[in-house]
Amino acid sequence: MNLDAILEELKTLPPGGLERAADYIHRLHSASRAERKAALRRSAGSLTDEEADELARHIEEGCENIDERAW
Repeated sequence: MNLDAILEELKTLPPGGLERAADYIHRLHSASRAERKAALRRSAGSLTDEEADELARHIEEGCENIDERAW
């Protein structure tokens, strides 16, 4: 199901249903955010200073070479 179809279904919900849908979406978003934070906490300190510097360098270089075909 694509986003447009979901939006059309949301438009037909009564106010209470729309509120429940919004609450559910918020919980999904919050859970996803919490999962990302937990993953960051688990991996914190796993790189040496040298590895972190090299990663930062690759990110800087890579950001200048965005492949527009990926969009």
